Amino acid sequence: MEEKAMVNDILSSTKARLKDFQGAIIETENLELRQTLQNLRNSSESFQYELFKLAESKGYYTPSQNATPEEIGQVKNEVTNL
Repeated sequence: MEEKAMVNDILSSTKARLKDFQGAIIETENLELRQTLQNLRNSSESFQYELFKLAESKGYYTPSQNATPEEIGQVKNEVTNL
């Protein structure tokens, strides 16, 4: 398997794991377990960002174009009005 495919596979797996952590965190009543899951999630988020930066630097990933100020404002309004 080539490096690009491996990096993209790990990025996808990490994103899925982050979603799993989030689901477990919101369902957990035990504070110690909740904090452990939050710490694991935070570590996974840091790992994902480092791997993303590596993928971007090697040309394996091209992020989407930045949002315009108008688009950002629209999203802020929509979220505020929930």
